[in-house]
Amino acid sequence: MADLGDVRTGRHCAFALHAHLVFVTKYRRRVFSDQHLKRMEDIMRTVCADFDTELVEFNGEDNHVHLLVNFPPKVALAKLVNSLKGVSSRRLRQEFPDLGRHYYRANRLWSASYFAGSVGGAPLGVLLQYIEQQNRPA
Repeated sequence: MADLGDVRTGRHCAFALHAHLVFVTKYRRRVFSDQHLKRMEDIMRTVCADFDTELVEFNGEDNHVHLLVNFPPKVALAKLVNSLKGVSSRRLRQEFPDLGRHYYRANRLWSASYFAGSVGGAPLGVLLQYIEQQNRPA
């Protein structure tokens, strides 16, 4: 696993942005096998690369997946999530037609909602204290 303290640089910025994403299947159905999860990781790595984003870690169970992504500030996290969910759903349903039996009404693999949490850096309390202690101009 990559060090969460790694700082990447862009043309006009330095950044270390990480997000923990969780996607849950529609109706929280238990549909994924190890084979599905392995293929899904490959698909999601490709989508992340297209966004100049690194998929640092991936894991999941039969009804949800966890991703740790390192992303540049130019990437809108909501757009990345939309692409990750859309592409993985479409490709998995194409490559594994057996998944379709779980979703005969809603032609979607994922629930519309997702979890996104920021990761890394100093705890909020430490950061608040640091900012509060900065010298103010007189």
